[in-house]
Amino acid sequence: MSLAWGELTADKILEPIKAVRISGKGRTPLKGISTDSRKICRGELFLALVGEKFDGHDFALRAIRKGAAGLVVEQNQWERITREGTISPKDYQDRVVIIVGDTLKALGDLAAWWRHEHKVNVVAITGSAGKTTTKEMTSGILEHKTRTLKNQGNMNNLIGLPLSLLKLKREHENAVLEMGMNRPGEIGRLTDIADPDLGLITNVGAAHLEGVGDIRGVARAKAELVQHISPRAKVLVNGDDNLLMETVTPLRKDLMTFGLGEANRVRAENIKDHDRQGLSFRIAYEDISFPVRLRAQGLHNVMDAVAAAAIGLCLNRSADDIIKGLWDFQGLKGRFTVMTLPGGVVLVDDTYNANPSSLRAALASLGSFVGKEGRIIVGLGEMMELGDAAAEAHREAGRMIAGLRVRYFVATGQHAHEMIAGAVESGLPDNRTEIVETQGEMLASIKKRVQKGDLIFLKGSRKMALERVVEGLAGEKPGKER
Repeated sequence: MSLAWGELTADKILEPIKAVRISGKGRTPLKGISTDSRKICRGELFLALVGEKFDGHDFALRAIRKGAAGLVVEQNQWERITREGTISPKDYQDRVVIIVGDTLKALGDLAAWWRHEHKVNVVAITGSAGKTTTKEMTSGILEHKTRTLKNQGNMNNLIGLPLSLLKLKREHENAVLEMGMNRPGEIGRLTDIADPDLGLITNVGAAHLEGVGDIRGVARAKAELVQHISPRAKVLVNGDDNLLMETVTPLRKDLMTFGLGEANRVRAENIKDHDRQGLSFRIAYEDISFPVRLRAQGLHNVMDAVAAAAIGLCLNRSADDIIKGLWDFQGLKGRFTVMTLPGGVVLVDDTYNANPSSLRAALASLGSFVGKEGRIIVGLGEMMELGDAAAEAHREAGRMIAGLRVRYFVATGQHAHEMIAGAVESGLPDNRTEIVETQGEMLASIKKRVQKGDLIFLKGSRKMALERVVEGLAGEKPGKER
């Protein structure tokens, strides 16, 4: 029988994480694990991570006072905080203290062990764009008949993914895990931790270039999934992505491809855009073909749906399960979310994040939302983590904006000047552009110019917080301006 929190004891985890217990009782039950002393619950184990800004060891005493069953700490940091008097023997005398060499590695090792203590199908999804939507669509298909775990929000890194896996319970039959990365080696490590039964790569694009150098570096980083995944596992890749195929094909021959092209084993055919009513198409796989309807808008969602359908087919889900799971998906907040404002103004909220690939895909989907007399106002925030490619990537963003029927273009961020320069070079009049410093200024600029029948498109990297502009336009109380 699978292990469960509350039954697991402290000594049981020592071997998986290569640890030594120096305090407390080995039979102490553990109700869970937490890396946040502010949110820890009584009976959970506090694992002290060392970050760029904060060191969890400095909050060990707070975790104990909030009822933590014990601590997982690094030897050097433990010696430091006990020497400094941050925590004393009387504070932890009745609590478990476990010493490891590296708490981040211990977290991953514990999650890897916990994953294998549960009988569950693990699906891992990575890629430069579309991985969150694909994860949500896949979960919808699998949840139709089986209990499925998925990582929430941006819990897709070396901290978030292990913490997600550690939420596995006996009743779970599937786990759908999104994997993100900022630098080489991370996807490989995440794959080692999750040990997927099925892995999927959505695409390769110009994202996180700061950590990997160039787009080929992105391809190599994503291909770590193929390199590290078990030979028994199935691997699905976007067959329409030439760079991805060039990178992964030498690593594994039994790849299953999905996409829009006829050569893909799972593909979308007869795609129809129904404007704000969503999309329809057929999924074709070998001798199977069935109709699919999406309520989510944006042509880029077709590829994500094909990816999710391919996963469902590999896991022996019926066409009915796939049809229902995709129909139930209604989109994700801030990811090409379409809303109608007073006066017939359409707002497309794509503010969750941005990179050159996702911007191009979003702009390609805008055309069906603008009527013959409609006009577009674009508010664009900076795209982060592009390294040496940042200046040219933002100029290209401006060029793409100029290619639309743009009435006004507002840009913000460190590379706003490059965005505007690219747009002006491509023919957008300078008097229809503006650089602003804050979300409040962008909101005011758009409100001053928007007219009946306009479409407003907003997109930017997470740190740009352009959802504040969305809130202001939608009449919600805006959050704190950054």
